[in-house]
Amino acid sequence: MEQPQYGFWLPPNISTHGAEIDNLISTLHWFMAVLFIGWGLYLVYCLIRFRERPGHEADVTSAPHFVVPKYIEIGIIVIEACLLIFFSAPIWARVKQDFPKESEALIVKVTAEQFAWTIHYPGRDRKFGQLKNELIDGTNPTGLDRNDPNGVDDIISPNILNIPVNQKVIVQLSAKDVIHSFSLPVMRVKQDAVPGMTIPLWFEATQTGKFEIACAQLCGVGHTQMRGFFNVMTSQEYDTWYNEEEKSLLGDAATATEPSGENK
Repeated sequence: MEQPQYGFWLPPNISTHGAEIDNLISTLHWFMAVLFIGWGLYLVYCLIRFRERPGHEADVTSAPHFVVPKYIEIGIIVIEACLLIFFSAPIWARVKQDFPKESEALIVKVTAEQFAWTIHYPGRDRKFGQLKNELIDGTNPTGLDRNDPNGVDDIISPNILNIPVNQKVIVQLSAKDVIHSFSLPVMRVKQDAVPGMTIPLWFEATQTGKFEIACAQLCGVGHTQMRGFFNVMTSQEYDTWYNEEEKSLLGDAATATEPSGENK
């Protein structure tokens, strides 16, 4: 697999919607740089122009020099409103609301806990097995009921999320204990995982490679060790991995039907 090449700016982008997000981030940073430099120069001007000196007395009731800054501030507010309405909102809508059809996507569950990520794939029936709290233990972190017909062929992958390239992926995100934050920097994905809630998100990778899953929330003393791996594979590599996992779970009869790179 290709390895990411990190530089001094944003992380590598392998997401279908990453370019839009990067352009917005770059625009905001340049805009803030202009504001920082502009207001800094204005501050220096004011310190020099209105310094205390003999023969001058401050007049705060009818100072004409307040007019220009007022109009500059109004202009900044207008620009910020345009960035929010015409740039940020459309990107947010495409990423957060325009979900792909479930029939066309790989659907996985990601459960966060102190301090691990549990990835749960449905079987070929595309149905998740029932989860029961009383079944949760060290070998069954999600409480998956293997006696449930829908759960017999489900695959559990601790700390490793494998997906095929150029495949839409819908993640159903949840947490078992405290608030975590599911972060895939190369996919421009960052979403809080909240106990008691299942939060959907989606993405599509355009390049293969091995990357990192990070928790962007201070979730406890072991927070820095809460790391997982995010592998983007070719369809063939993904099928091979899935068949091996299914074979170890169900036996040789499980590989009678090829998954063909689609959602299992």
